Amino acid sequence: MQEHEAVKIYAQLYSALTYLHQKCVAHRDIKLENVMLDTSGNVKLIDFGFSTQIPNTQKVKLFCGTPSYMAPEIVQKIEFCGPNTDIYASGVLLFAFFCGCFPFRGENNKELYRKIQEDELVIPSHVPDGPRAIIEACLKKDPDIRPTSQEILQSPWVQQGLLFSIKS
Repeated sequence: MQEHEAVKIYAQLYSALTYLHQKCVAHRDIKLENVMLDTSGNVKLIDFGFSTQIPNTQKVKLFCGTPSYMAPEIVQKIEFCGPNTDIYASGVLLFAFFCGCFPFRGENNKELYRKIQEDELVIPSHVPDGPRAIIEACLKKDPDIRPTSQEILQSPWVQQGLLFSIKS
């Protein structure tokens, strides 16, 4: 995907996620298949089947989501806060936009889950600095040091995408 296309989509996704998180809604299944584009190229976030509306700081213990997008805390089956897992999944999504694959892959789910928990993130050199910084921040193993949706929305790269959205 070209950077100007990725930034527009990602910025609109983060506008939606920030709104949801402000309403204490965690989507919990952010993935390519759940980010639709209308005829004008605007993002529509779909499939709220795993979503919850609980305080953002309240932890839950539920194994849900799509394997390649699952945050380490879900894979470890420990309690987690919903917004942090949305942030992680959005980092996987952004990685896929630029690399055409997932950051962690395995021959089966067991191997995939081990890699999500243990392997170091390797971002190819062709990924531009703006999205690279966001991917690195979103895919932190420790959910407590991932940025919030509001912090990502305020990043210069995402703000650039919001400007592209307004102009188109």
